[in-house]
Amino acid sequence: MRAARFYDKLDIRIEDVATPQLNASDDVLVEVAWCGICGTDLHEYLVGPIVTPVSPHPLTGVTLPQTLGHEFSARVVEIGADVTDVRVGDRVAIMPAIVCGKCAYCRRGLGHLCVKFACTGLSAETGGLAQYAVLKDYQVSTLPDSVSDIEGAVVEPASVAAYGIDRVGVHGGDIVLVTGAGPIGVLSALYADAIGAATVVIAEPNPARAALARGLDVGPVLDPTQDGFAEAIAELTGGLGVDVVAECSGSTPGLATALTSVRRRGGIVQTGLHTKPATLDGMALSEKDVSLIGSWCYLITDWPRIIRLISAGKYPVGKAVTSRIGLSDVVTKGFDVLVDPRGDQLKVLVSATSAG
Repeated sequence: MRAARFYDKLDIRIEDVATPQLNASDDVLVEVAWCGICGTDLHEYLVGPIVTPVSPHPLTGVTLPQTLGHEFSARVVEIGADVTDVRVGDRVAIMPAIVCGKCAYCRRGLGHLCVKFACTGLSAETGGLAQYAVLKDYQVSTLPDSVSDIEGAVVEPASVAAYGIDRVGVHGGDIVLVTGAGPIGVLSALYADAIGAATVVIAEPNPARAALARGLDVGPVLDPTQDGFAEAIAELTGGLGVDVVAECSGSTPGLATALTSVRRRGGIVQTGLHTKPATLDGMALSEKDVSLIGSWCYLITDWPRIIRLISAGKYPVGKAVTSRIGLSDVVTKGFDVLVDPRGDQLKVLVSATSAG
């Protein structure tokens, strides 16, 4: 089969590799439908290896090269003898986390914090930027007819966004600010709207991404670098500031915007990942009595709930998808486009069996 294999910084190769086989009774072999390119994949491409293992991973034992791709939908091709939740032919969305099930965090139901955490497409035998992949049975969730393969491929980033919003706690009627209109920012805005936010404001300085964000139709899209941003927030909130901020840019300016825009006793969740240390006005954090909360991945049990929200039409995650390409173009029309700061794409989906 063909697969996109990561070797080193700026080194992704489309190669022919052996089709994976079932290795255990709880394994599931799937044929990939669509796979998204994630910000984590982009970080690996630009400055990696970071989380892709250069020595044997403690849980999976794999090392580079790594078939990338951890945001994907698929069709079940073969199942192990002990698999009961899915059948051959089922369409599924993939929950890529691989956990030990034995550490203190796994036993507390916090598998996303597993001390040996691995991930399909980053530190595992297979990945979604290929024709086939092998998963454990707990990693696959069936998709109803009302959820497309395209939407199924967005369940993973949609779950990242939802977990951040859930961590900070958005209540019906809240005014929510999302800083950064990348894929996670867009999905955070859509989720906040889905669960009852009165107004969702998006702060985005990139004109192309701001234009895409306006198409979501969830609330105002403002440029935080322009004069009048603070006044606009004050006008929207009666001078108090927003109730909740989802900081999705992973940048010091984004975090600063969050802190200056949130009301006293409000909440900020850091959903966007920082690739270098950030600076923060600690005095403002204290004076405003603000809760600053971290967010990592998602609850690994959350796929059925997120799929139901999508199926009900309340969480229109397909709006984040801006391009579909074939696997042979994954570098030139995928990675290179997405790392371009002038780029106008949000979520690019890739298929090994379709030209896009």
